[in-house]
This record gives sequence, C-alpha cells and structure tokens, in this order.
Amino acid sequence: MRLSLYFLAVLLMVPPASASSRSPEEQAMALSEAAIGQQLPPLTFIDTEGNKIDLAMLRGKPVLVSLIYTGCTDVCPLIIENLCPAIVAAQAALGEDSFTTITIGFNTKRDTPDRMRSFARERGIDLPNWLFLSGKQRDVEKLAAATGFTIVPSAGGFDHTAQVSVIDPEGKIYQQIRGGIFSAPVIVEPLKDLLFGQRRSIFSIEGITERIKLFCTVYNPNTGRYYFNYSLFIGGFIGLASLLLMLAWLIREFRASGRPGGGAHP
Repeated sequence: MRLSLYFLAVLLMVPPASASSRSPEEQAMALSEAAIGQQLPPLTFIDTEGNKIDLAMLRGKPVLVSLIYTGCTDVCPLIIENLCPAIVAAQAALGEDSFTTITIGFNTKRDTPDRMRSFARERGIDLPNWLFLSGKQRDVEKLAAATGFTIVPSAGGFDHTAQVSVIDPEGKIYQQIRGGIFSAPVIVEPLKDLLFGQRRSIFSIEGITERIKLFCTVYNPNTGRYYFNYSLFIGGFIGLASLLLMLAWLIREFRASGRPGGGAHP
C-alpha cells in the first residue's frame, strides 16, 4: 500500500492554520488535539481469545491506545513495530503491570480476533498487558471520535492519523503522541508523569516516594533504557539535609540574640 501524502503530513506534524484555510491533514491534527481531556466512552471490545474487554475495566492505571487495520502493509505495521521497543523500555522502567497497551482494528469487517492475533504474531508482539482487540463498527467509530482519530477511506485502503493516545487512570485523554517512530522517552515520560507525578499529595509518604521516582528514573540514550539514578536522590537528600542544618543554626542564633545578655552591647 502506498505511503500516502496524508500520512506523511500527519507524521511531519504540519502546523495549524486558520479554520477557513486548513487542509484535511491540518484538520485531522486539530481534531486530535481537541480530544485531549475527553473521557473515553464505556465501550466493549473482543480480544484475540474471544474475551470481552470493557474499557471501564482498564481504569485505575494509564492506557496507551492505538488504532490500526490488519490489511495495511506499510504504515500500520511500522507504527506497531516501532512502538514495541518503547513499550519494552516502559515496562522495564515502570513495571509490566503499571499500564496497559491496547491496539484496536478499525476495519471491523476484516479485523477479526483471528486477524488481530496474526497481525500481532507477525510483528513479533508478545508482551504482557498489550491487548489486540476487535469491535463493532459503531463502537470503533465512537472510540475514534473520542480519541480524535481520523479515518478516510481511499482506493488502496484507508488514510488515517498515525497516533498513540495516552489515557490517564480516570479514563481521560492525557496526551497525543503522533508519528510512526517512537523513542522510549516519548512513551515513558507521560506514563511517568501519570504514575508518579499526579496521584498522591506531596505531603504524604507515598507522594514523596513517587516524586523521588519521577525525578530519579532517567533515560540513558546510549543503552536505550531507563534506570533509577541513586546519585540524584543522594544529592537531593544531602542538599535538603544541609538546608535543614542551616535553618536550625539560624534559628538557634536568632534565639540566642534575643536572650538577656545576648548580642552586642555598646
């Protein structure tokens, strides 16, 4: 299948223009951005084993949503194959059970559970908590509308936006990741933010622990992996301890200067 101009425009992230002069590519990007903050509707899909998967069941942790069609021979395989290493890195850094990835076939007449299973197997996808799903036409259309995903029938199949939607634990769209190439930080950073940066008060032990994880889990571009940088934690702890000691000294000096006989005398 041809790599359409539509896909290339979305992949290159054409900047928005005025509403009256927007091209179809720019309109698709605007639709994708406008979906941020939207709540996913309570839809049900079928996994490759024939089990029903209700999107509401996935709440409580972040979800990555991508839509593809199995008849595609270039763009959709490219998206999934490039997404896989980033998911591997995210699971290694954050935990296999910390988030869910779902890929849904939008050509509902052909993207059956068997076809979705074959598509995943051909791409070498065999990761925990990555579900390949099929659904009814109306449910796929509702999901596409909620995530700002544009699908345009074409002579060779479909032109569509290339994106992964990041869904927060409450089921709302948190961020759109567009394009067909996914570095590990592009996927991991929004997940880190959702897992460690927002859920708990910074005045609780859990909140402090999660803030430490947020800032100390860093990416090494040489290895393509995330790791916990203890030096950042130790440096922060030493800095905080120094600040507290200095504050204690200032308080002691202030109190001493206020005592009878304390301080300088003419």
